[in-house]
Amino acid sequence: MALYPFTAIVGQSEMVRAMLIATVEPALGGVLAFGDRGTGKSTAVRALAALLPTMRAVAGCVYHCDPSDRAALCPDCRTRRAAGRLPAERVAIPVVDLPLGATEDRVVGALDLERALSDGVKAFEPGLLARAHRGFLYIDEINLLEDHLVDLLLDVAASGENVVEREGLSLRHPARFVLIGSGNPEEGELRPQLLDRFGLCVEVKTPTDLDQRIEVVRRRDAFEHDRRGFMARFAPSEAALRRQLVDAMRILPLVVVPDAILRRAAQLCLQLGTDGLRGELTLLRAARAEAALEGACEVSEAHLRAVAPAALRHRLRRDPLDESLAGARVERAVSELFAPSAVAA
Repeated sequence: MALYPFTAIVGQSEMVRAMLIATVEPALGGVLAFGDRGTGKSTAVRALAALLPTMRAVAGCVYHCDPSDRAALCPDCRTRRAAGRLPAERVAIPVVDLPLGATEDRVVGALDLERALSDGVKAFEPGLLARAHRGFLYIDEINLLEDHLVDLLLDVAASGENVVEREGLSLRHPARFVLIGSGNPEEGELRPQLLDRFGLCVEVKTPTDLDQRIEVVRRRDAFEHDRRGFMARFAPSEAALRRQLVDAMRILPLVVVPDAILRRAAQLCLQLGTDGLRGELTLLRAARAEAALEGACEVSEAHLRAVAPAALRHRLRRDPLDESLAGARVERAVSELFAPSAVAA
């Protein structure tokens, strides 16, 4: 099935950039896109799936383990490695949908009833968490997700493992993924514990520029009438962005964060009163990924400023004396902190 090209998305620059940053740096914790209905949130996630480069995985492994990462191998791959060398293949980075109505068995996995009945063997049938390992797990309308599934996701996100203790099964397998959630805040708020797990939070708004709205409709209509021709039109830009992602992933470990940038990140979080130290860590990781996407070998203040709203807007305490939107409060603090007089000080 043909997917809408990622580079054909009009506007929504903050959401698009956040997804690219999370792709380059999976340790960020994912992206939450909150905003109006019909603004391209789901389209962007599915378009990202077609854009992603391939990855190296153990051939035949249901968890597509990385053969070079011995510590993160699943039990089957450990056994196979002990018996000999692990065969490798290139596979697509998974992007898995977690529907709101999914049962816990479908999410975490369960006993393979067919094999149990036919062969009398207790075998594990992997769930959505297994399929999403080393990829992306996408939840639309995440603010409507049932509480028991939210608790499950929190446990897996914290440990990087899915532990299954049910129906006579007792096993654990790696489950590290980039969580992408989308929703409309008018339909309900997200639990604070889950909100804090997202590295970046972006506000998605209906475009108000007339020309931009026309271009969105024009491109969508062209895609629906001639998908093959539309995709061919954007194939060069898709290939160029894919190469940019691959280069950014390669140079990311080499990007340097100067002490002055670390100090600025800590000052910003102090000024905004964020809880804990996750704000600083997220700021640095996001700024490093932003620098890598630009091909820079060192993080600058410009990189820090670019990612600050998405990294911090969901970490602010409510201020009854300041009714400004969270994003506006972050931008105001950034402007004050990075003003010429403040920088000189």
